[in-house]
Amino acid sequence: METETATAPQPPAEGTTWLTDAEQCAWRTHLDVSRLLMHQLEKDLQPFGLTNNDYEILVNLSESEGLRMRMSDLATSTLQSKSRLSHQITRMEAAGLVIRVNCESDRRGLYAVLTETGMDLMRKVAPHHVASVRKHFIGLLTPQALADLRASLAPVADHLRDQRGKA
Repeated sequence: METETATAPQPPAEGTTWLTDAEQCAWRTHLDVSRLLMHQLEKDLQPFGLTNNDYEILVNLSESEGLRMRMSDLATSTLQSKSRLSHQITRMEAAGLVIRVNCESDRRGLYAVLTETGMDLMRKVAPHHVASVRKHFIGLLTPQALADLRASLAPVADHLRDQRGKA
């Protein structure tokens, strides 16, 4: 039986501008905060039987007109593939949180619709989630630090949204 061997990494392109120590520190701090915060928020949702993905879907639906979104729009909004979202919605349907409804104007289109059970759960979970966000993020920063963080990250978010639109 033949085994594949790993290809040695190619040397970086000439002219690579490596991260400075300060840039590397900022980058790694961002990665740590992102991973640790998402882990903590997920842990705080577990007593309600929800994941971060579940909660994000419930929020999107609860804030949408008619408590519904086209599946394709929901996939885009939550940065999930259509296939992954479909599996996620199937699990949430089994829990009675959402239903799928055919789109009248497009036979192939489907809506994800928040059920009364899903909305009741949102009303129950949202205050706990906000308290978790405050405890593990907002409350640890001064109002000025929050304003600076928002101003610092806005160009990155704008750039990444623009890149996603080009894909």
